[in-house]
Amino acid sequence: MDAPPTNPRAGLIALRKLLANSDAEGEDHVWLSDSALEQLGTLPLKAQNASRRASASLPAPPPPVPTLREDPPAPTAAKTDSAPASKSARLDALKAEAEASPECRNLGTLRDTMVFAVGNPDAQLMFVGEAPGAEEEKQREPFVGPAGQLLTKIIQTMGIQRDDVYISNIVKFRPSTGSSSQGTANRAPTAEEMAISLQFIKAEIEIVEPKLIVALGGSAMTGLLGLDCGVGRARGQTHDCGGRPAIVTYHPSYLLRSGAITDKRKLWEDMLFAMEQTGLPISDKQRGFFLK
Repeated sequence: MDAPPTNPRAGLIALRKLLANSDAEGEDHVWLSDSALEQLGTLPLKAQNASRRASASLPAPPPPVPTLREDPPAPTAAKTDSAPASKSARLDALKAEAEASPECRNLGTLRDTMVFAVGNPDAQLMFVGEAPGAEEEKQREPFVGPAGQLLTKIIQTMGIQRDDVYISNIVKFRPSTGSSSQGTANRAPTAEEMAISLQFIKAEIEIVEPKLIVALGGSAMTGLLGLDCGVGRARGQTHDCGGRPAIVTYHPSYLLRSGAITDKRKLWEDMLFAMEQTGLPISDKQRGFFLK
């Protein structure tokens, strides 16, 4: 046999024909030259390489067609939206905003120390006064002076603690009397001071979401509810405060000045109504206070 063709596939075909012819003629030996035998040994490798080249030249198979789904699976990526801030965190942010308020600072009629609020951010009952006084400014907490101590006793008589409610003021800075040595002298906030500060107490109400708001005194009633009447006419009924119920009662400082049992009874009747509205239990003893 002469040298096999250079095309490995053709060479293998020619070898197969030669062997078949020899077998048909009864021959069991085929003579090959040394060079033919050497080239014959390389045919399997050449055939393998040729096959690889042919495969590489073929176009890549098309990607599989995705099956349609009515409801595609939800993405597994983690949500990027952060969890909503807690009420305490939101109130802390509001406190910082109120303290830095340029509107309040630029009025020129309010002192520098800010007094924000105190109590339970999840309270069902919210007390709102007008503005901090000397003792509140000193301790930086609302209702801690004589009137505040009386309010604390009233809250305890209702069967709850001061920490169970939320206590704040419309105006967050003590109103100035214009004297460099103001001392313990206090004054009620003006309509302008309350109007500028109103945004913060409204934001507090939105965050705390109390079941009932108690406006303490005429200034708080006017500033918070916009009522232009006396406390006596406004009490004994509910009023709308941004979609939430509110009642009006006397400021504890009024009771300290009056000292009359009838006035104490009126305020206590308002507290009994507040207890009913918020679902607090009322004993016969509580109902009978100041009736004698």
